[in-house]
Amino acid sequence: MTKQSEWESPEKLQWSQYLLDSYVHWIKQELIPREGTPYEQAAYLFNCPFVVLSHKVQDDPIFNYGNRTALDLWEMEWNQLMQTPSRLTAEPVNREERALMLQQAKEHGYISDYSGVRISSTGKRFYVDRAVIWNVVTPDGVTLGQGATFSTWQFL
Repeated sequence: MTKQSEWESPEKLQWSQYLLDSYVHWIKQELIPREGTPYEQAAYLFNCPFVVLSHKVQDDPIFNYGNRTALDLWEMEWNQLMQTPSRLTAEPVNREERALMLQQAKEHGYISDYSGVRISSTGKRFYVDRAVIWNVVTPDGVTLGQGATFSTWQFL
């Protein structure tokens, strides 16, 4: 019997559906092909070649999801990312800009044109271009957190 991957837990399978459903709600298009079972969709999301990250609503949000591409880019293992406040992925000089971007997404449901510098766990800096940030909501409209995705980055 193999060890269950963290993204395969019932909680993360549900969260993957919230991420995907909320993306469609705000952006009006699918983030990934929505074929197969929720498990198959979660597997596709975790293994896709672009970054997908999220955090729940908290005073100092901590990541609660990151796909394989995000883990590789930030040079972290799952358990490390799940303990990381999302603000720490930006250098101190860029945190105010990041906070304003998250507030704009919170107020408008999403933003689709964020660009900025981020930093990996080992100090590698990279520029993110055209990121989409969206509110993760339940079917009845309760905001649970925020998701982010991007496919373009460049190491500095």
